[in-house]
Amino acid sequence: MKKGYIPKDQRKKILLLSDDIRTHSGVGCQSRLIVLNTAHHFNWVNIGGAIKHPDAGKGFDISPDVNKMTGLSDSDVKVIASNGYGDAALLRAIIDSEKPDAIMHFTDPRYWVWLYQMENEIRQQIPMVFYTIWDDIPYPMYNREFYRSDDMHLCISRQTENIVKNVLKDHPKEDWAVKYVPHGINENQFFPIVNDFEFEAFKEDLLGKEEQDFVVLWNSRNIRRKNPSDIILSWRLFLDQLPEEKAKKCTLIMHTDPVDDNGTDLPRVVENFCNDKHKVIFTNRKYDEKGLNYLYNCSDAHMFMTDNEGWGLGLTESLTAGRMIIAPVQGGMQDQMRFEDENGDWVKFTTEWPSNADGRYKKCGEWAMPMFPKTRSVKGSPLTPYIFASQCSIEDAAVALMKTYKMGKEERSRRGMAGREWVMSDESRFTATNMGVNFIENLDTLFDKWEPQPRFHLVKVDDNTILDNHNPNPISTTDKFKKEIAAI
Repeated sequence: MKKGYIPKDQRKKILLLSDDIRTHSGVGCQSRLIVLNTAHHFNWVNIGGAIKHPDAGKGFDISPDVNKMTGLSDSDVKVIASNGYGDAALLRAIIDSEKPDAIMHFTDPRYWVWLYQMENEIRQQIPMVFYTIWDDIPYPMYNREFYRSDDMHLCISRQTENIVKNVLKDHPKEDWAVKYVPHGINENQFFPIVNDFEFEAFKEDLLGKEEQDFVVLWNSRNIRRKNPSDIILSWRLFLDQLPEEKAKKCTLIMHTDPVDDNGTDLPRVVENFCNDKHKVIFTNRKYDEKGLNYLYNCSDAHMFMTDNEGWGLGLTESLTAGRMIIAPVQGGMQDQMRFEDENGDWVKFTTEWPSNADGRYKKCGEWAMPMFPKTRSVKGSPLTPYIFASQCSIEDAAVALMKTYKMGKEERSRRGMAGREWVMSDESRFTATNMGVNFIENLDTLFDKWEPQPRFHLVKVDDNTILDNHNPNPISTTDKFKKEIAAI
């Protein structure tokens, strides 16, 4: 029996507000791994949204599927499909019918404004937990009221943990209520492949029969903050420094929708800026778990150039598959690079030093090729008034590519395997198994220490009526005024 197992009828039930755990979005995948790795200890109800849901309003018992995936015989997991992110009426109905012991929501708090408008009624009954992914500085003080209204914050990165504590510095929470719980990757899904004929066929179909000296993967959505066009330009700058015969043995794989209204027309970018010397392959196939691991194993390194990033799941997946990463120094990607301080310890962040983007510490894990941002701008919207967009230069990215290329395949492979060891270690705790343990430990602490919010009773009164402080019976303001005048 799995460690921490509790019989079904004795488990706490948690209501999870997130993407539908059956979908393949980043939030959906992480939510699914949280559920799968804690289903022996908690029962779960998922309000699954974030999309225009074809099954909106329907409920699904997916316990049989969870049992197959986990080896359990008594899991209790339901999905209630919702358009968008649900609403107060739906939540009240589910609380009434399912009677959860806690609510946990996962993603940006601005998606859950309606939830915070009813937090007083919720927290009189059950605690609210926020698995927060806020990724960048300056500290989002505009989130303060959201953060104050949660009973526990589980933070995806060391930078996120520091952000939450600083936003709440005037209303600090107990130490147990703000904890670092990094994302976890399914270590059984992503791994280095050796002597697999099916994989070799996959690789040949994707890259062709000619042996490649250097393959770089970019796996992300084609949106502006991910800067896919800068990836292409840095690739060109890198290849222009190589002789043509060597350049033709290098390939950039871009796993994305090549054209996206939220991004750009990437084939047109390639057409305008590249030539036959600059090999770029696009693929937008919806790979299953095996296919996605094959894709990572086709590459020598995985590259990001995003403006701001909470974590960067694709990088962790690549590391787990034994591949190097090339990425900006920001958000949770700093955790994955494992920067060291003067004592050789994994760096932590403080009020005085909220990020390593300034390059204070250069030494990091040998599996990572860090790029320190060169420019910073403030972007925002009415709900997110300000956030830093920290951008790396395409020149620095080309240098990082060249350094990685010059290592040679054998050295890149060795470093990638060192990255996998780091991901699997008890220090990083980046596996899905360890993430499940982290959630169990912290949520059990919550149930042990949480106290309901005080109850308040609303009394309906007329505009012309007040309650006398000494008399529980209401009297009119006119009568009170007459009495006060007479007493003068």
